Amino acid sequence: MSTLVSNEIILEPEDNKRLSSLCGPFDDNIKQIERRLGVEITYRSNAFKVLGEPQQASGASELLKLLYIETQPVKGVIPDLDAEQVHLAIQEARCLERAEAGHYAKDVHIRTKRGVIKPRNPNQSQYVDNIINHDISFGIGPAGTGKTYLAVACAVDALERQEVRRILLTRPAVEAGEKLGFLPGDLSQKVDPYLRPLYDALFEMLGFEKVEKLMERNVIEVAPLAYMRGRTLNDAFIILDESQNTTTEQMKMFLTRIGFNSKAVITGDITQVDLPRGVRSGLRHSIDVLNSVNDISFNFFNATDVVRHPVVARIVQAYEAHDAEQEKIRKAKKEEAMKQAEDSAAAADKSNKSDKS
Repeated sequence: MSTLVSNEIILEPEDNKRLSSLCGPFDDNIKQIERRLGVEITYRSNAFKVLGEPQQASGASELLKLLYIETQPVKGVIPDLDAEQVHLAIQEARCLERAEAGHYAKDVHIRTKRGVIKPRNPNQSQYVDNIINHDISFGIGPAGTGKTYLAVACAVDALERQEVRRILLTRPAVEAGEKLGFLPGDLSQKVDPYLRPLYDALFEMLGFEKVEKLMERNVIEVAPLAYMRGRTLNDAFIILDESQNTTTEQMKMFLTRIGFNSKAVITGDITQVDLPRGVRSGLRHSIDVLNSVNDISFNFFNATDVVRHPVVARIVQAYEAHDAEQEKIRKAKKEEAMKQAEDSAAAADKSNKSDKS
């Protein structure tokens, strides 16, 4: 059993309004840190005491310092820290505890007009590092792991640095288990529902007006995957989202569109395929075919990488555990059926030999 330690920290400069923002209403932020990191926090004014196991107490102390920095006034206004900000900060603090020194690029920060976007855990940081250093990168994993958001951030950063001349965002227009029927409007209005997550990320990073202007000039293009056929994309940053819903032919078509001085990022979740029964996912197929090809990287995310509400990670873990159990049952049934078939064959063979004798 680990020995408990007590860390004492002083948050400077002393400012009651900033301290109130840090602690949250009714100390909700402090309680969240205590619950998530397994520590006990007490404070008087700007003097905080953290009690817990050495690693957790140290991590919580550093987390309090980082969060206090986040309360610095912006144009004279002290920002209120909410539960989401605290959650993301905890994710980042935990990743720094888990990561081995130098294991991943901690200095990978993506600068956009809305500020600096940085990876929240080792897998995200490795993912961003791979995007920067490889021509084609795959980000595969469950919802909420930042696959698409970080890919769009890298694309915006590359455009701002003038490393590419345009951004192209695409995804297959496949109905996610719901019959949407005939959608009215022009082409843009018909495919917008499928591409909305990509628009949302762009608007957050660049602002609505700038995105609209860049789209008018075709610097940013959002289109369904079917419209990629026959094109060669040079000097572009291309993102294929929801790639688990591509067929093998569509995936090959997309990958062969990539031209000179272009990067491609392919994101998807192989557990949420919406293709018709019997149609193989192009993403699953590409993992088997391309895993040994140079200049192509694969990042696989799991439930521990989820940076949304904590319950999302638990949902993903529950589904993973259920799927693993079902796979175990299927294997057991298959083995039992094979054994019965072997026993039947052996019995039949024995019966034939008896008849002959």
